[in-house]
Amino acid sequence: MTIINMSEIRKVYDTGKVKVEALKGVDLQIHEGEMVAIVGPSGSGKSTLMNLIGCLDTPTTGCYELGGQAVSGVSRDELAEIRNRRVGFVFQNFNLLPHITALENVEMPMLFGGLRPAERRRRSAELLERVGLGDRVDHKPTELSGGQMQRVAIARALAMNPDIVLADEPTGNLDSSAGSDIMTIFTDLWKQGRTLVVITHDPALARRASRMVEIRDGRITADHAAAA
Repeated sequence: MTIINMSEIRKVYDTGKVKVEALKGVDLQIHEGEMVAIVGPSGSGKSTLMNLIGCLDTPTTGCYELGGQAVSGVSRDELAEIRNRRVGFVFQNFNLLPHITALENVEMPMLFGGLRPAERRRRSAELLERVGLGDRVDHKPTELSGGQMQRVAIARALAMNPDIVLADEPTGNLDSSAGSDIMTIFTDLWKQGRTLVVITHDPALARRASRMVEIRDGRITADHAAAA
């Protein structure tokens, strides 16, 4: 099944004085159960593509369907609903709330998703156990290492059982040991059937993917199986 279907996607940023064409007619299809690494130099359009895939932004022209649902042209409220239920995000800077516990951070998407408190707590504890933090549920982010914070972020991304997990430079702020642990978690999720899209500069992480998409100057220049 095709999860992501992008056709002739263009994104133009109009600053008033100049128009910047960040994406120039991108075609991209990602199927259920793939782990796709999107790579490219700074300014290539990776971040713009990530924002569109994650429904954080909409294309200027072109058609985007996520899980068979048209995304182009929907309202802001509908876009927020799609983000909450269909996309799990993992960011380079973790984006955790510092004054609440790991368990409460993982609960946040479920709070907005309307799950009952008991179900939120049960699922959050289960997900933290799954990423190896069953003994850290009551710790706040300031009491965790960078690798542990990223594990919390991964658990949070899985909270609503999304169609895809979208990770933006997930190992960028981690040392090599913690980064390797995070790569292993992503690989395990993929082997369990999860669909992952990873934006990365890290060649080791890109090689763990099943497929590598290279982007340069707003265009996809290569799309092939990742090297083992």
